[in-house]
Amino acid sequence: MNVYPSDLKYSKEHEWVRLGNDGAAEVGITQFAQEQLGDVVYIDLPAVGAHIEQFKKMGEIESVKAVSEVFAPVSGEVMAINQELVQTPEAVNKDPYGKGWMVRVRLKDKGEAARLMDARAYQEMLGKAKH
Repeated sequence: MNVYPSDLKYSKEHEWVRLGNDGAAEVGITQFAQEQLGDVVYIDLPAVGAHIEQFKKMGEIESVKAVSEVFAPVSGEVMAINQELVQTPEAVNKDPYGKGWMVRVRLKDKGEAARLMDARAYQEMLGKAKH
């Protein structure tokens, strides 16, 4: 499996977004983020119908190591939250780009995605952070 799928966009805060053709998108945290957190034990997500703003806090994720904020990589209305993830938060550790998706958002502005990184740029950012 590619650790950073090329069909996703990435934020510098380590969230990903999968843009759909229907004006909606799925959001989650990256492989890097889940590895840094360790075992995830609780996830607090916005309610369906809530409006989230790009790069603003949309929730929290608690692991055995720490509690971290989750930031929205795009703005819009929350159409759905991953109820399975709320029930079994450790799914984000096992499958951050599949069963670990967090929210589905009706995009306010599709152009916001241009402010995010592609997989290559995200990996370059991670590489620079190690040095």
